[in-house]
Amino acid sequence: MIIDPAKLGPTAQYLLLTDVIVPRPIAWVSSQDKKGILNLAPFSFFNAVSGSPPMIAFSVGQRAGKPKDTLANIQATGEFVVNMVEEATAAKMNLTSGDYAPDRDEFQIAQLRPLPSHLVKPPRVAKASINMECRLVNALALPKSDSTLVIGEVLLFHIRDELFEGDRVDATQLKPVARLGRSHYYTTLGKIFQLDRPKNT
Repeated sequence: MIIDPAKLGPTAQYLLLTDVIVPRPIAWVSSQDKKGILNLAPFSFFNAVSGSPPMIAFSVGQRAGKPKDTLANIQATGEFVVNMVEEATAAKMNLTSGDYAPDRDEFQIAQLRPLPSHLVKPPRVAKASINMECRLVNALALPKSDSTLVIGEVLLFHIRDELFEGDRVDATQLKPVARLGRSHYYTTLGKIFQLDRPKNT
């Protein structure tokens, strides 16, 4: 089957894209506005984009024609924290995905303890095993789209000691959760296998 996305409506385009790009890691982003009101929200259009310096990127859409609180906060302060979602926090993460007013604190809604960060003002999710303190590098409005690509440099990693196996983070200990297609499908870590890169001759 060949599908021309230009012949689909916006919702059908989104659903098709999220059906075929799976699984997607989840950036659970904590931010705060200039008044100090906290915000916590998940984004599954997310990945690493630079190894050195370490940078991550996630995409934020609009809600009712206006920037979501996460984007407004990051553009105002230049700071945020990405907390990784794992099996133990999946239900709490889902609670923070609701459509809440800007003055509602999702940490309180999900009954999550905020933990002070070291280099940025937005707090970390205490229950998350990995947190990345980030400074905004660029917020790029995507052409022909209502989404904005947020690029941040990771200033500091917080990783639980028990996740390490030697000098690497063991994903089986983290037990990450990822998004699948449609709005309510998620997956956990499946079968792990190794493929060695070919040697150049």
